Amino acid sequence: MPTRTVAVAARTGLHARPAALFVKAAADQETPVRIRVGDGPAVPAASMLAVLSLGVGHGTEVTLEADGPGADAALDALAALLARDLDAEEPADA
Repeated sequence: MPTRTVAVAARTGLHARPAALFVKAAADQETPVRIRVGDGPAVPAASMLAVLSLGVGHGTEVTLEADGPGADAALDALAALLARDLDAEEPADA
């Protein structure tokens, strides 16, 4: 199963706006993606409640995993998103 490990760059971690952007991007992928912290259980990346329950802070390393068609592309896209400081970016509708 393909995986990607990335440190979360958003200053607030995966909370509020950065979490919402990540969850939406995960839901838009062709294949389901899961996210976990350390050796903890993997949760659906497309679930806001599940992602928030991880309590991911700035600099925390998370592992993304997926299996199936498009898994590598989905993981690459989501890892690149998490590696950006989403708090510093302007909202798309601004």
